[in-house]
This record gives sequence, C-alpha cells and structure tokens, in this order.
Amino acid sequence: MEAGGVVNGIAALLPALATLGWAVHARWLRRRLTTARHDPLTGLWTRDAFTRRARRLLRDPRAVVVLADVDHFKQINDTHGHAAGDVLLATVAARLAHDTGPGGVVGRLGGDEFAAVLIDRDGTAADRLHTLARILARPVDTAPDVHTSVSLGWVRAADHPGDELSVLLRRADEAMYAAKRSSRGGPRRARLGKMLGSVAGRRHGRRGAA
Repeated sequence: MEAGGVVNGIAALLPALATLGWAVHARWLRRRLTTARHDPLTGLWTRDAFTRRARRLLRDPRAVVVLADVDHFKQINDTHGHAAGDVLLATVAARLAHDTGPGGVVGRLGGDEFAAVLIDRDGTAADRLHTLARILARPVDTAPDVHTSVSLGWVRAADHPGDELSVLLRRADEAMYAAKRSSRGGPRRARLGKMLGSVAGRRHGRRGAA
C-alpha cells in the first residue's frame, strides 16, 4: 500500500477512535463520580450526595428525617480496636439501609453519625424506628463481644412546614440527644427515651419557633 493510502486510512479512522476515546473517558468519569458519592467503608451516600437526594424526598409530606449515632463509639475503638469499630459501622449502615427501604435514602454524615429520610406511607414510623433501635443494638455476627446501642432522633417534615433539610436534621439531632440523656436512667428510661425521640424534637422545634 502506498504511503498516501496509509495516511488516508488512518485519517478515516480518527473520528471513530476519537469517539471511542470519549466513550471510555466518559465511563471512567462516571465510575469516579459514583465512587466519590459513596462512603468507602459503608457504601452509603456521602453527605453531599445524601443531601441532594434527601431534599427531593422532603417534597413528600409523609417524609420522616432520622438521625442515628452509635453510643460510646470511641470506647469501642479503644477496647476492641479500629477494625472492630469499622465492622460495627458497616453493620449499622447495612441495617439502616435495609429498614429505610428502596423508597428512602441513607447517608453517612461522618464518623459514627448517620442520617436517613424515609417515607411513612402507613403511619407506622414510630413503631418502625422503635424496632430499628432494638435491631441496631444487636451484636455484630463477626464481633459478638462488641456491645453497644444506637441512639435515634427523628422528626416528621409535616410537623415543621417550610423547614429545610439542615433545620430538620438539627431538630432530629436535638431529639437524639434527648434520647441519649434518657438512656442514662437505665433500660426502662432508655426505651422510653428512644420512643419519645420525635416528641422531644418537636418540643424543641416549637420553643424555637415561638
């Protein structure tokens, strides 16, 4: 083949090669973006990715905002090691995601703090979250010696019309710490505190709004 023919052949291939290169590059970018949006330890959405999806869910008046925090997590790391702590976080994340269901969203905000938005279609959010608190307190199968509990706080978006996600998360945080304070009185008060987590948040909200 003459040199001119070779050059012409290569020139004819260049558009196809450029298209293939862009397609490969686009797939690589999508993979990088997907990785950046997921927490590497738990697989949950990162804070920013969670925020975008949670805001969309809050358009539904049945939305419930939940905040979860592993109790005594530093002590677990100090006693059992960081590997055990990582397993605990991954287990809590999996249990939260399972309970929230495909219609909701769960994210890891950082450290041992998680957030979720679920849609309460049948009005059973209080019972569901009370059950979830017990499930989250179960020992990890691969680390049965690690015992802890997870404090939950939650608020219904409909109880605070007009509040943005950041405000609802703050109200849920107030409810969660009310539950933590209640748990210091023993098992019975702990159960009561977790059940009243939402009520505590709503009371804080009403005082703040007054």
